[in-house]
Amino acid sequence: MPDLLWPIKWVIELILVVFHNIWTFVGFGADSGLTWVLTVVGLVLVVRAALIPVFVRQIKSQRNMMLVQPELQKLQKKYKGKTDRDSREKFAREQMDLYKRTGSNPLSSCLPLLLQMPIFISLFFVINDAQNNRSGVGILSAELAESFREASFLGAKLSATFISTFDDGFEGESVWAVRILAAVMVVLMSASQFITQRQIMAKNQNPDAQNSQFMQTQKILLYVLPFVFLISGVSFPLALVTYWLSSNIWTMVQQFIVIRNMPTPGSIAYKERQARLAKKGKLKIEEGSAAENTEAEPEKPSGQRQQPVNKSRRKKKK
Repeated sequence: MPDLLWPIKWVIELILVVFHNIWTFVGFGADSGLTWVLTVVGLVLVVRAALIPVFVRQIKSQRNMMLVQPELQKLQKKYKGKTDRDSREKFAREQMDLYKRTGSNPLSSCLPLLLQMPIFISLFFVINDAQNNRSGVGILSAELAESFREASFLGAKLSATFISTFDDGFEGESVWAVRILAAVMVVLMSASQFITQRQIMAKNQNPDAQNSQFMQTQKILLYVLPFVFLISGVSFPLALVTYWLSSNIWTMVQQFIVIRNMPTPGSIAYKERQARLAKKGKLKIEEGSAAENTEAEPEKPSGQRQQPVNKSRRKKKK
């Protein structure tokens, strides 16, 4: 695995060394834990900025998935109870055609997370090499690796894990500092993930998609992902938890901005945005709505309206 991730490790080490030099040049201590924490945060900024185009595609695909749910439900009702092979193949084919036609992708929500996993694993191996007194594969020298390994933030070593504090070989005053800091960071990491998922479901969902299979999956992820982070976070070094927490905060802020400014049509956030624009006098009538209003209006007869003739006038004419 480390050999396969060699190019990614090299890039990560380059980014870490560059940011470490920047903070050192600014005036932070070269061996300070705060310097290395800010260095890891700098790595997060670079990685997440590079993933912005992927995030934009994810937002578009997720929005299409929400809007396509009514059609997907009709398709599911059409083939409900049909378990023969021919029906299953037709359903799969029509479902794929629907996704292709609307530009939807059921796996789009996992794409940024999947793309970050090699970076996350590579950072783990960089920290692991530093713990074992090994220099990096790139420009991370043995001296910098030792500095990274021994750096402490708020009394807790960044290379330590919550679980490692229970080992017999782990001694010193930093035991409780590591436990408290790790526990707080893991809880914040899980909470930020929950808040991000919750704001998507509560404010950025089309009402027509509330009972869809896609929404049921999102509800499961709402509670499963924070629980996974809570369980796995205690096994990772504090430097790695710092990366994960910083990345989750970026995602939470990013989703808030997207939901506020580019909400899904028909959602609560969309109605709130329309109300804000209307209050400021910036609300523009959409072409679709204007067309619907035009179609709804009855056609007015052309020419002069014919006056009704009463019975007395009819008799005089006779």
